[in-house]
Amino acid sequence: MPVNLPPPVASALHGIAGVRIGVAQAGIRKANRKDITVFLLDEGSAVGAAFTQNRYAAAPVQVGRAHLSSGAAIRALVVNTGNANAGTGEAGLNDACQTCLALARALGLEHEQILPFSTGVIMEPLPMDRLLAGLPRALEDAAQSAATSGAQWLSAAEGIMTTDTVPKAVSATFVVGGARCRATGIAKGAGMIRPNMATMLGFLATDASVAPALMNALARRLANASFNRITIDGDTSTNDSFVVVATGQAGHSMITDLDSEDGRALLASLRPVAQTLAHAIVRDGEGATKFIAVQVAGGATPAECLQVAYAVAHSPLVKTAFFASDPNLGRILAAVGYAGIEDLDVSRIELRLGDVHVVTKGGRHPDYREEDGQRVMKEAEILVQIDLGRGEATETVWTCDFSHDYVTINADYRS
Repeated sequence: MPVNLPPPVASALHGIAGVRIGVAQAGIRKANRKDITVFLLDEGSAVGAAFTQNRYAAAPVQVGRAHLSSGAAIRALVVNTGNANAGTGEAGLNDACQTCLALARALGLEHEQILPFSTGVIMEPLPMDRLLAGLPRALEDAAQSAATSGAQWLSAAEGIMTTDTVPKAVSATFVVGGARCRATGIAKGAGMIRPNMATMLGFLATDASVAPALMNALARRLANASFNRITIDGDTSTNDSFVVVATGQAGHSMITDLDSEDGRALLASLRPVAQTLAHAIVRDGEGATKFIAVQVAGGATPAECLQVAYAVAHSPLVKTAFFASDPNLGRILAAVGYAGIEDLDVSRIELRLGDVHVVTKGGRHPDYREEDGQRVMKEAEILVQIDLGRGEATETVWTCDFSHDYVTINADYRS
């Protein structure tokens, strides 16, 4: 079960003017499950994205990057689950392009105006006959409502799931340029999660108005504050994609600078949406029983804070200790030590676990008792605070524990 993550409720999700959604069952990997989703964007919408840093990028990632960089006005997104179309060579690229062509013809668009996304099993051919047969049903579903409702966003969140146990969706309202704006986002991901990015798909839409030239930067800034700060197992996926859509229908003047007053207001409003989705992925991590924030302060730079935080958050020894509620906290110190900061003065290290001061001046705090550490480790949500004593920088990453179920889920994933 996910860690303090209730399923989203359709009535709490906002439709976004300028976006329509259709979902269908195509039997791509399993029967009787939603596995094809289309997002249809009104003319004038601006789109940006951040993609995986894995050099073995999946075919839809390669095609999506090319279509975005072509300068074409993106008018639709198509997502399939059950098959990642990764490690599929030239045939996989042709399949991703064929998917775009089929949807473009149905909508009267150019194929470059379509972005494709896939998630699921790697190195298996995409069943194009089933996918193409499912597209008209998804378009019919989108046509049934003039505007997307919260129920359609929830259906889309369900339609992009793989090993997720609950759909992930959130909405927000905010004011920019004197206009009341809306934002809704969905994401999927539970395993093969590591910064830059996770094995995740994320789609966030707002009716705010943003210059098209800013959209990729907007997506990167939001990803760097959210999806690029989570890790479950340290594996960077082949298919990571985070898409941000701004339909421009809220009625305010277009934002042309992210560092302007309106630009900063937009970022401040969308960042919590992206972070909530990112946290949901960790809370629903495969086999996770605990949600852990690793906060590293006192760094000389943000980069070295992240370096240390990732070392702790990726450590299987640390993560299994948290699962067992075993206060073997020397494992955290060991991870700090091997994080790669060559001139680290360990005599300045401070470590707190929740409200318990564990380490001071590099050694065990004289008041620390193991039963206090165990008390905190038994909690479902845990804060690990590390101070390097080197400067003023602070960064946080979010992770979960490793349980027996993580191994079971990944051992049986293809069966």
